[in-house]
Amino acid sequence: MSVGISPRWCLFSVRHVAKQFLSRGVCTTSSKAQSVETSTGAGEAAHEENAGPNPKTGILMLNLGGPETLEDVHDFLLRLFCDKDLIPLPAQSRLAKFIAKRRTPKIIEQYKEIGGGSPIKKWTEIQGEGMVKILDQISPETAPHKYYIGFRYANPLTEDAIEQMESDGIQRAVAFTQYPQYSCSTTGSSINAIYRHYAKRSQASDIVWSTLDRWPTHPGLVEAFKLNIQAELEKFPEEDQDDVVILFSAHSLPLTVVNRGDPYPYEVAATVDRVMEALGNTHSYRLVWQSKVGPQPWLSPQTDAAIKGLAKKGNKNILLVPIAFTSDHIETLFELDLEYGQTLAAEAGVKMIRRAAALNDHPVFIQALADLVKGHLQSNVACSKQLPLRCPGCVNATCGLAKDFMARNQKLLDIFQQGDILLEKEKAKM
Repeated sequence: MSVGISPRWCLFSVRHVAKQFLSRGVCTTSSKAQSVETSTGAGEAAHEENAGPNPKTGILMLNLGGPETLEDVHDFLLRLFCDKDLIPLPAQSRLAKFIAKRRTPKIIEQYKEIGGGSPIKKWTEIQGEGMVKILDQISPETAPHKYYIGFRYANPLTEDAIEQMESDGIQRAVAFTQYPQYSCSTTGSSINAIYRHYAKRSQASDIVWSTLDRWPTHPGLVEAFKLNIQAELEKFPEEDQDDVVILFSAHSLPLTVVNRGDPYPYEVAATVDRVMEALGNTHSYRLVWQSKVGPQPWLSPQTDAAIKGLAKKGNKNILLVPIAFTSDHIETLFELDLEYGQTLAAEAGVKMIRRAAALNDHPVFIQALADLVKGHLQSNVACSKQLPLRCPGCVNATCGLAKDFMARNQKLLDIFQQGDILLEKEKAKM
């Protein structure tokens, strides 16, 4: 099972090794993985070709990132395991170096199988370029627009992207999560990173921020999924097309996280419901979960178990749909395509198993990104109604502070068009 790169799987229990390695090296911000050279960090955070010399509106595309080369795998894993939002364990900082070092060889082998690195940065660049090109046409009042990439665990890092945005003179910024469905471990972690970046500084931000923190049922997202599913269904033998079972696969979460109130599983289910409605409910389907790690109970049924179970019951034609991912990465290319689509399918006796294409550069999806940002800018809201609400069982103090930080930007948005003097006064208060 591929467990190399997604943030949610990092929530698995490492308590059984904690006592053994408490005396090992501590993860600090001075480690190699935490320091980013200009040539690979802030320099990559901005993309000069996607805006003019004086961009007005910046769109920070938030995602986890991925190692571009095999040499990047260790530092990627180290950053990931150092994230307290993902592994809230007292021993975390002392375990991060050990776990990253131990897992690196296995994850390197997985990346070798998909070409030697993650394509997530490439696809984010393509999506960003297409998005701002459309935005400049459909939203001239907020143009020129410029996209920035803000990854949590790979270059360009979120913090470097923010510095570049301020250097570019961005006036209005949208923190645009590339996870359609909100989770505290993904979008929440990225928003926490933005808050921490500003909390470390003595001066207020020069940018008026808002966040597009979830969009699980946006019509453009649903339409893009529908079209990709229909295209893949047509590749099954004609006599089998009506019998194909659609498995919508999303990254799993430990039930300890879900039971705290994380909205992720419900938002993923909402996406699935809308997509099936758009398809006319023509096929049977299930929502399944991939990449479980460790002994804790996670969301189920697991994708691999579902494939085996369906095959045993005579369902021999299966279509996998990566419903929580907006581009290809190791979980689609290695886990779904190779582990499940080839090895597991053969073992289970599946007649045909296919995987719907990721959204990547689908024109309907690129248009959806632009429409989302335009609608958000026109709404003049700092965040969704859901964002300020903490999970009932939340134990992360930073989460509450970060949510408040984003919500407080509503005052700045309300006076943004009233003049620089009023804006500066309000910034000083914050």
